[in-house]
Amino acid sequence: MSTLAILIRLALTALLLALAACGGSKESPLPAGSKVLALGDSLTAPHGVRPGEDWPTLLGQRTGWVVINGGVSGDTSAGALERLPALLEEHQPKLVLVTLGGNDMLRKLPPGQTVANLGRIVDLARATGAKVVLLATPKPSLAGAVFNSLSPPDFYADLARDKKLPLIEEAIPKVLSDTALKGDQIHPNAAGHARLGELIHAELKKIGFAG
Repeated sequence: MSTLAILIRLALTALLLALAACGGSKESPLPAGSKVLALGDSLTAPHGVRPGEDWPTLLGQRTGWVVINGGVSGDTSAGALERLPALLEEHQPKLVLVTLGGNDMLRKLPPGQTVANLGRIVDLARATGAKVVLLATPKPSLAGAVFNSLSPPDFYADLARDKKLPLIEEAIPKVLSDTALKGDQIHPNAAGHARLGELIHAELKKIGFAG
């Protein structure tokens, strides 16, 4: 075999290995009627919008899932952790979407405490057999608010890696960086919730949960 042929074979082998590593295995789609719990704070609850305009409701309409809005305005990761066991027992969801941490950051709670609470939320949900997806919330930033360029803190990506769970990192920061999609400085308006529903659905399709 010529040197050129050997090099081509090695290059093709490396490419196939790289594609396999990047692709990974997708999750199985959740059928219509599956119960999904959206656990969060005012970014999940219909804060400032009418019932039915919140992104969990809109996500349910897109997917056919029964999406339970478990958002409570002002809630912290600790508060949601306390609420979670009852929600899991009542609804027995197949998937839990975790959108928390914003109020922890606003109250300047230690990031380690937030990460510990989020990790416990993941563990509790998984113990019931539910799948979990983490959604990142942007960190409070005066410069980010002024220049409409918000970004999440690193601990979301770190937690997703440590727990080996999917992370939707850009959806919420992208919406909250657009003044046309906000009702105030930190909450989406009806158009923002609609956009969130679109973005989250698109990411869940990539992950494999949504068809």
